[in-house]
Amino acid sequence: MGDLQRLKSLDDVTLADVDALRLILRGGSVIDWHRLNFETEEDVRAFIRNHELDPDSPSDIAYLQRIQAQAIEYLKRNFSFAIPKPIQNASFEELLMVASGSGHRQQCACTVLKATQIINHMNGRELLFQLPLSDRDLFHLVEEKVYRIVGKMLNAGMPIAQFVGGRKNLDSMYTKLLSKPDASTVALYDKLRFRIVTKSRDDLLPVLLYLSERLFPFNYVLPNESTNTIFHFRTLCEEHPHLKNMVEEFQGRLEDTLIPGDNVFSAPDYQTIQFVTEVPVRVPAHIMDSAPSGSESLGSIVYMLCEIQLMDSDSEEANESGEANHEAYKLRQREAVFRRLRLGAREPSDPKTGTR
Repeated sequence: MGDLQRLKSLDDVTLADVDALRLILRGGSVIDWHRLNFETEEDVRAFIRNHELDPDSPSDIAYLQRIQAQAIEYLKRNFSFAIPKPIQNASFEELLMVASGSGHRQQCACTVLKATQIINHMNGRELLFQLPLSDRDLFHLVEEKVYRIVGKMLNAGMPIAQFVGGRKNLDSMYTKLLSKPDASTVALYDKLRFRIVTKSRDDLLPVLLYLSERLFPFNYVLPNESTNTIFHFRTLCEEHPHLKNMVEEFQGRLEDTLIPGDNVFSAPDYQTIQFVTEVPVRVPAHIMDSAPSGSESLGSIVYMLCEIQLMDSDSEEANESGEANHEAYKLRQREAVFRRLRLGAREPSDPKTGTR
């Protein structure tokens, strides 16, 4: 597979892998974590590269050191947080490894990393505002990255039965916004969406883990925007010896239910893993050259919200029958939107009597 590693089976996953999978499936936040679980320096370097940052690049290392120092100053300034000198002087790679250890320094490293993540994300957002970069340009950068990674997976013979990517058209965006109580474009997370169907259910979690290691960092999954109506994670852990041995080390309470979505137009039996994530992309040099003076302090990485949906072939087949199919979903949504446009918040009239 060249530079591609094979998909990990559930027998191969580490505790750090399971941390990532659980966070994606339930829509959690790393700000609520109390530790990391990286095992090796190469794990840490791969994590940094997944943010589109090169751990061997002097400019990227300088950027990481800068936001790390900003995080430390923020914690001191606002909370009088006492940070040990070894943590203050640690490189970013060392900080990630310390956060995966134990003791007081481990807790301090985690605290610094949480603040660093927020600063990095805000830098990416601010950079996006300052650049001469349209939504169309950004969509193209993200699509190029997604198609490159999924294309390599397909060429390597990974178990993907179907891949569909695209931009939500304007009519679909209008309809979705009109269907939501909070009709704001801020709440529209799926302008860019990708759908992967795996050959079997056993392939879903390995493919999801692979994507989280190369396409998007798990720590940028949007909290409370995940749907998981396929895997009952507690049952999965209880039935799988390797996972069962890790349960006592899990962060937070082990999920004992599926995670339903909040889309009122989806059928109750619709089977999917769906989440929203920020996908990082590096801004091309010729665009960075057009940025206002001072923008270089913000780094060169921007983020695009994308919706990613995964299901297996059997789930897809079940979804396309009865009330779970896409046409039935769109019909329910359109009827509700048209009723809202005509009647507002009033109850609809009885079609036989004309009364409410």
